[in-house]
Amino acid sequence: MASTVLIVDDLADFRAVARVMLETGGYRIVGEAGTGADGLGEAARLRPDIVLLDVRLPDVDGFTLCRELRTRMPTVKVVLCSARDATDYGSRITDCGACGFLLKSELSSTALTRLVTGCR
Repeated sequence: MASTVLIVDDLADFRAVARVMLETGGYRIVGEAGTGADGLGEAARLRPDIVLLDVRLPDVDGFTLCRELRTRMPTVKVVLCSARDATDYGSRITDCGACGFLLKSELSSTALTRLVTGCR
């Protein structure tokens, strides 16, 4: 059975591209959200295996939202993404409980699988 994914990003164009890319790679996209509040609500409702989470959202940063998601849903795997390089965020990526980080330009189903495999 394919892993289910919730995409949380304020850019609809990115959500659309990510959806196609991940579905082509065998993932099942169960929902999308454009804000942190909507992402939290959709995660609670849909119970995805994975949340692909933008670092910069209009209402909350992805690090804060990741911590909240992991508190409420300890088994969810969160992968942060951004147009900015991981080095811009330092230890905040691992400190928030994310499985890892992907540059938006490097998103692929293979890259996502690599990050979530073995992640607790």
